[in-house]
Amino acid sequence: MPPMPEIPELEAIRGFFNDQIRGKAISAVETRIPVVFRTPPRDLRETLPGDVFGDVGRHGKFLLFGLRSGRLLVINPMLTGRFQFVDPGARLRAKTCLVVAIEGAPQLRYSDERVMGKIYLVPPGGLALVPNWTANGPDLLDPALTDDAWLSSIRRYRGQIKGILTRAEFVQGIGNAYADEILWQAQIHPYTPRTRLADDDLIRLFQAAREVMAWATPLVRGSMVKDGVLDYEERRDFMRVHRRGGEPCPRCGSSITEITANQRITSFCRHCQPEVTA
Repeated sequence: MPPMPEIPELEAIRGFFNDQIRGKAISAVETRIPVVFRTPPRDLRETLPGDVFGDVGRHGKFLLFGLRSGRLLVINPMLTGRFQFVDPGARLRAKTCLVVAIEGAPQLRYSDERVMGKIYLVPPGGLALVPNWTANGPDLLDPALTDDAWLSSIRRYRGQIKGILTRAEFVQGIGNAYADEILWQAQIHPYTPRTRLADDDLIRLFQAAREVMAWATPLVRGSMVKDGVLDYEERRDFMRVHRRGGEPCPRCGSSITEITANQRITSFCRHCQPEVTA
């Protein structure tokens, strides 16, 4: 199963596009696979040309392409959504859904192997129109998410800690892969019930989550961008534990355990991340 873009991938893409397309006008839009569009494709084709890109933001696993008109082009790539910034003559990927031609720049393309992603064009102040936007939790990197806010929110959940980390209702932006890295960094067993973790453990987990994202993001961007071209598949060979089953733990040297359940791979070190039994 291909890796799902998480905060480091989307932060790298956000930063790249802010460098490359901010202030540039859209000249044409092609909507190729209608199923991913949650706004009528015709609206994109007819109203985006002539608008100008502003800041590109990110919230959870959404990229937010700001426009001079005040609207936002919102893309949730889900599992297999991939972005390109390539010459117009470059070969189209088989499942290219959206092509945005930009004056004086390469094309912005969005492809999606399983066409699971979602694309919205929302009016100014219209993010609440995106399903579950207001119901989900804060972004992990939101400055308003403090130690106290993290503790207050996580105490509402009673399941295993890895499952809680990947729940958008609790916090947005963490998926399966980086949850493994965060739990390894915090030295917490992934299947520990939240109720068995002390507040100090939970704060350590929060700190580890932000540390992992800060560590991974520049590594990801370096693998995605070559000579100013964004044309990538995720490379995660820098990860310390995720998908490293059987290899030595980089902290203690013990063999990393890997468990597959419900199509989700969990990797951890039984020595560094001991079970909490009471």
